[in-house]
Amino acid sequence: MHIGKSYKLSDFLIWTRRKIYILLILGALPVILYHELGIRWLVVPWNVVSLLGTATAFIVGFKNTQTYNRTWQAHGIWGNIDSSSRAWGIVCRDYLTDAAATRTLLDRHFAWLTIMRYQLREERVWEVADTHHNAEYQQYYTIPERQTDLEKELSKYLSAEDQTAISGVRNKATQLLSLQNKCVKDIYNTQALVPAQYLEMQRILNTLYSLQGQCESIKDTPYPRQYAIINTIFVRIFCFLLPFGMLQEFDKLDNIVTGVMKGHMIWLIIPFSVIISWMYTALEQVGESTENPFEGSANDVPISQLCRAIEIDLREMMGEKELPPPIKAQNDILI
Repeated sequence: MHIGKSYKLSDFLIWTRRKIYILLILGALPVILYHELGIRWLVVPWNVVSLLGTATAFIVGFKNTQTYNRTWQAHGIWGNIDSSSRAWGIVCRDYLTDAAATRTLLDRHFAWLTIMRYQLREERVWEVADTHHNAEYQQYYTIPERQTDLEKELSKYLSAEDQTAISGVRNKATQLLSLQNKCVKDIYNTQALVPAQYLEMQRILNTLYSLQGQCESIKDTPYPRQYAIINTIFVRIFCFLLPFGMLQEFDKLDNIVTGVMKGHMIWLIIPFSVIISWMYTALEQVGESTENPFEGSANDVPISQLCRAIEIDLREMMGEKELPPPIKAQNDILI
């Protein structure tokens, strides 16, 4: 997630430069064919292009709205995980008299957060974090989940017995919450908890199950492919036809200008078609980079930072002084 005032224009141009190169070719080719080689039948009526541009603007706007909603929903889920984690820390501290049991429940929660962020950073075939333009931008930040092995991270929080219990299972996060539930039940059976306290701890665990499922739903459900492909098709057709639709319009300008540009106004099609087409392709690229809020791109929900902040808060609740350092932004990118 970018937390600076704004992306720099230079960064944005570099990020979209490959499409700009293609748009330059698409803008220059019709001008050369029409003006230099005299192929006049290439003209496309401007009304057709403008109608297509309007339809394309609607479909691009629709996609960007929906992908933004996915990211905003993901932010909301992790806000609830933050709140539920703090509630879990409070009840573990205040309801339990056994310090060892409290420490076990909190360490398992840290491990659950760790597994969650690692599972959400796993690659999916539809994700775009490692495409050329996004992969290049990763030079400005690092993804913690790609720097350290999951098992090494879990060894900080889990006993050998717990690590064995969750090894080899398909969904480690679910299994770990199951261990938490069993532990709370065992404590209740010893009459160390009153029924109201037990029910409150069960409620928080059920909430965490629900929030985990919501994260997995976003992670494993791509933006509908039929909308994604129609968006791409519309943008590409519009960018291809735009300079052909501008040929006759700019050619007419030679009749009303004088000076050095007379007879050469048609060459202005190249910069203007590139600028207009770039607006559409850039919006498409922004929407694409917002589709998957957990993949590790610069516009993702900063789950690594959130997990670290939760761990620091809970350790402070327990009165600990030696705390892990907070994850700071790199070049205004918080991951």
